[in-house]
Amino acid sequence: MTNVGKVLDLFISVQGSSVRIEKDAFDLDPKGIIEDKYYDTNIQRSVLITSLASYTLANKHNIQLPFGSLGENILIDYDPYHLNAGDQLRMGEVVLQISQNCTMCDHLSKIDETLPTLLKDDRGIFAKVIKGGVIKKEDEVVLLT
Repeated sequence: MTNVGKVLDLFISVQGSSVRIEKDAFDLDPKGIIEDKYYDTNIQRSVLITSLASYTLANKHNIQLPFGSLGENILIDYDPYHLNAGDQLRMGEVVLQISQNCTMCDHLSKIDETLPTLLKDDRGIFAKVIKGGVIKKEDEVVLLT
């Protein structure tokens, strides 16, 4: 186990809209983030984790994005994009298992037409919930595997 960073921000998507809400904490179970509109829709894609490095990369290319713009549920100050499917992270009480890299969404080109290409391998990673509980802002991010 290695402490690799901390949780910077948390977001959920609202049912029936494209609105995203910033949260101080949220509850997760094996079906995902309990309040999120994607709860219990695809276990392998229950949680989207994005690194601060993604926003830094966009900023270096003069694309200013508020946190949450990349669709993430969890923003961390650790770059997890090198992790493999099956690797696990603990945040607060929760254990997440990396399931796959995030694919590009059309909505990113609406922000800036170069964004999908720029963040092709650096937008985020999907994880499934192995152990539920609460994640809060400022929780430590611990690499378990």
